[in-house]
Amino acid sequence: MLKNQEFVGVVSRLGSNGEGIIKEGNYTVFIPYALPNEKIKYKVLKAKNNVVFAKAIEIYTPAEERVRPQCPVYEKCGGCQLQHLKYKLQLKLKTKTVKDCFSKIAFIDTKVPLTERSELEYGYRNKLQLPVRAENFGCEIGFFASGSHRIVPINGCPIHPEWCTRVIKAIKKYVKMNNISVYSDRAGDGLLKHVVVRAVDGKLLITFVINGDVLPCVNELIATLKEYFNDFSLFVNINKLGNNVILGERFICLFGKDKVITNDCGIKYEIGPASFMQVNDNVKRRIYQEAVKSAEVDSETVVIDAYSGAGMLTAIFAQRAKKAIGIEIIKEAVECADSLKNINSLGDKMENICAPCEDVLPEIMKRERAENAKCVLVVDPPRQGVDEKLINAIKETKPDKVIYISCSPQTLARDVGLLTDTLTRKDGELVKNEEPNPIYEIDLVKPYDMFPQTKHVETLVCLTKKS
Repeated sequence: MLKNQEFVGVVSRLGSNGEGIIKEGNYTVFIPYALPNEKIKYKVLKAKNNVVFAKAIEIYTPAEERVRPQCPVYEKCGGCQLQHLKYKLQLKLKTKTVKDCFSKIAFIDTKVPLTERSELEYGYRNKLQLPVRAENFGCEIGFFASGSHRIVPINGCPIHPEWCTRVIKAIKKYVKMNNISVYSDRAGDGLLKHVVVRAVDGKLLITFVINGDVLPCVNELIATLKEYFNDFSLFVNINKLGNNVILGERFICLFGKDKVITNDCGIKYEIGPASFMQVNDNVKRRIYQEAVKSAEVDSETVVIDAYSGAGMLTAIFAQRAKKAIGIEIIKEAVECADSLKNINSLGDKMENICAPCEDVLPEIMKRERAENAKCVLVVDPPRQGVDEKLINAIKETKPDKVIYISCSPQTLARDVGLLTDTLTRKDGELVKNEEPNPIYEIDLVKPYDMFPQTKHVETLVCLTKKS
């Protein structure tokens, strides 16, 4: 197969990214937005060895599962991959993705229930990140096209609530009326780079990210925002770096309160413009509830929360356990966790440690074991998964249970394979362990649809130490 050649074929199945897959001789062809059993005409975009990437030109026989996307720029934006699938099929696809990762990466055949649906299929996100760029026709606001820094202009976004549309209108009005310069990736100049918004209990925390020191016409901006919103705080964030990082370290509150105090899962906590938040509140609550249930904590249990971030889950466990210990390497997050501890009067029941988890976990486990405590380890790592040094520390210290919350089925399967000994390292490579001697067994694998209309899935796994 050569670039720009056109072919006709029938889609056999879906890939983990939601793309249709066609087998053509020795070639495997990946075609975004195509569905199983659809007969389509497609054009080759790129071919390497026997793997081909193509785009659909015409769909001759649409699948019954196909629906009309709600977003007018769906195939241009790249933020969503599954709006053309009925929601029930999206859940099945994510279940299959998790199960396939365990099977193919970790050589584990485990039961995976249907992915838990989100209460909201659209309008669920509580966080919005809008790049603002200088393009040929002036200021453009939207999202980056997949794999590029080219803006796809939008007036609103279906996976965000209605306030997203009003935010965009307010930005456009402020920029136009006050002649505000906007950032150019090519030239590296211009002032306004991004607008980031967080919604907390009906209040918006709005941050203007600038390539400079001063945001001009602040009073005019506040007046404009008041036309669209009743309850908001306004911040400016300084980011003069020319990389892909959205937020700089420095925030300045220009209007309203700098933090919002809210209550969730029985925990009172503060949210500021830089605080970490799961984007889907309803699904987050269900995952945390399942984590607590699976951990089976009681008044004799010590919970160690690795990658604890701002301490929300640590505090939830502290209310129920003998003690909860959060371990986090980022100093600012640990300071937030300490604030959380004080607000909720958790005293000696919550401890926050700023250190790499693999460095301190063995000593903490040794200390708690000396007091005959039942120990549960919770890990909620970033997309790259758990550091292998920490995996080795877990196998050495042997917590009674390991609760693993993951946003990446691939790294989750790898780490669970290492913890259950189906994977071993040989000559620097991870390979199947032909003679496993597992310390842990899988009690539960449960996927959640934290991100409807996208390929992403959140998964909770419970591992129990073998007796």
